[in-house]
Amino acid sequence: MRMESRSFAVFLTVVSFCLAGCGERRGPAGLAAPSQTSAPMVPEIVTTAAARIDLDFDPGTFVDGVDHPYFPLEPGATYTYVGTTSDGVETIVVEVLHQRKTILGVEATVVRDRVYLDGELVEDTFDWYAQDQDGNVWYLGEDSKEYEDGQVVSTAGSWEAGVNGAEAGIIMLAALEKGDTYAQEHAPGVAEDQARIVSLDESVTVPHASYTGVLQTLEWTPLEPGNRGYKYYAEGIGLVLETSKRNGGERVELVSVTGL
Repeated sequence: MRMESRSFAVFLTVVSFCLAGCGERRGPAGLAAPSQTSAPMVPEIVTTAAARIDLDFDPGTFVDGVDHPYFPLEPGATYTYVGTTSDGVETIVVEVLHQRKTILGVEATVVRDRVYLDGELVEDTFDWYAQDQDGNVWYLGEDSKEYEDGQVVSTAGSWEAGVNGAEAGIIMLAALEKGDTYAQEHAPGVAEDQARIVSLDESVTVPHASYTGVLQTLEWTPLEPGNRGYKYYAEGIGLVLETSKRNGGERVELVSVTGL
């Protein structure tokens, strides 16, 4: 899951919803470009000790699958996003796979996030998520590859909880409260995304649909000072919109969903 409009991550991250953890992405011809609504201004980051959420990771408390209302991962579901960047239009295809990956004794759901630039694959990432019995969704890492002319040119941003000092992060809290701040990634020097809940009642319109009661988060990373963005999550769907200050304002919108 990356701060740029890739990993929703996030999705899912999205994500990983791209919402997530690298290069800019544009899509092949044939998909309509997203609406050109300006990205909202990104506020200054303010955190307090009272709003900082740190949870204990206990492999014995995890459940089968991920069904958080704002981050559902239904195996077989596919999300397609289209985004505008300073270079043009990009397309992101996020698939929730049926396969699992065991990390630190936890069976994680695998999400594949592919990015296309003018019809050519430029990034292919596998993200790993799991949900505890309280309903928190944990982010256990990613295997990310960047491509040029069909060849892997970088695996920057890849990490796995329990390897080289990396620890699991939180991609979505069970209890959502405005102002709560949490670490999504704990891979020092590699992936250190942070998030803060800034609203629980946004209204968003994207090519796929219009949504109300949308969760809005502000995300940033100390590894990329000044790179901040919003992510918007709709109940029952997950990530529907990302916006960023990068390059004068970027926007990634949900275009279609299948398999739900």
